[in-house]
Amino acid sequence: MRPEHCVTRNHIEVFHKGLLPSGADRIRLWMVLCGSFLPILVWTGIACFAYFVYNPVVAMVIGGLFALFLTVGFGLRRRARHSVRCSAYGALGGVFDKSLDAF
Repeated sequence: MRPEHCVTRNHIEVFHKGLLPSGADRIRLWMVLCGSFLPILVWTGIACFAYFVYNPVVAMVIGGLFALFLTVGFGLRRRARHSVRCSAYGALGGVFDKSLDAF
């Protein structure tokens, strides 16, 4: 697979228009996380709310749901012959990106 197809750019460009280089370049994990601050806060806020209001088990279920989405995204990308790094970053970015579609 060509390197320009193995980068996670879409959800980062939504939050930081001018942050990424114009061409295909290796994207670090920090860059994925910088583009995902809002979804990270949403997932963490919901889990903390569930932990304190309901029960720690509910927060564990939310964490398990996040892990399930991450695993499915990783598996789909690996099946499409992406590299391991691209699959990991893409799955993480994909979960964060798609989780905000409801808002």
